[in-house]
Amino acid sequence: MPAIREWHDSDRPRERLESLDAGVLPVRELLAIILGSGSTGRSALDLGTDVLARFGGSLRRLGMAEPAELRAIPGIGPARAATITAALEIGRRLAIEPSRRGDRIRGPGDVFQRLGPKLRDRKQEEFWVLYLDSQNRVLIDRRITVGLLNSSLVHPREVFAPAIAHSAASLILAHNHPSGDPDPSPEDLDVTVQRVQKGARGAGMCESPRRL
Repeated sequence: MPAIREWHDSDRPRERLESLDAGVLPVRELLAIILGSGSTGRSALDLGTDVLARFGGSLRRLGMAEPAELRAIPGIGPARAATITAALEIGRRLAIEPSRRGDRIRGPGDVFQRLGPKLRDRKQEEFWVLYLDSQNRVLIDRRITVGLLNSSLVHPREVFAPAIAHSAASLILAHNHPSGDPDPSPEDLDVTVQRVQKGARGAGMCESPRRL
C-alpha cells in the first residue's frame, strides 16, 4: 500500500481535517493524525486502525489503557504510546474545563459535571473534596487520596486542612466506585459518618451528611 504522502489530498487524514469539520473524521483518522507517521510497511492510518481495534473500537477502553498495553501494539513504541495517552488526557481536561474556580454548586448534577470526567474511568478509588464559600461557589477541588480497587483510606486531617487554609464555608465529599456499584460500602459510611463528621465538628463546619 502506498505511503499516505502519496495519497490524493482528499484522502489524507491531515488534509481532510483542514478541509472538513473535525467531527466528520472517523476515530481511526484522528488517531492517524496524532501518531503522525507509520512504521515499516504500515501507514499511520493502519496504525490508528490497529490501536482502535485492539480496544474493540471503544474510545472509553482506549482511554483506560495503560501505556504498556499501547506499547504491546506493533508499531506503537514508548513515544507514540505517550502521545496517545497525552491526547486522551487533554480530552478529559477539556471535558471539565467549564467547571472553573467560582462555579456555583446547585445540586448533585453540578458535582457530577465537575468530577465525573475525572473519575469515571479510574481503576482505583479516589477520594475528592470540593471546597465551597458561603455562596456555594467552588474555591478549590482537591484529590485527597488514591486507594485500591475497592477502598480508599482517608483521615479527617487531610480533608479539613485545605478547608481551613482556604476559609471554606462548606465542603462536598466524593469518590468513585470502579466496580460500577453506586451503593455505599460499610467503609464509605464509616468514613462519612464517623471520621469525617467528627472532624467537621472539630473544624466548626458540621452539617448532616447527605447522599448526592
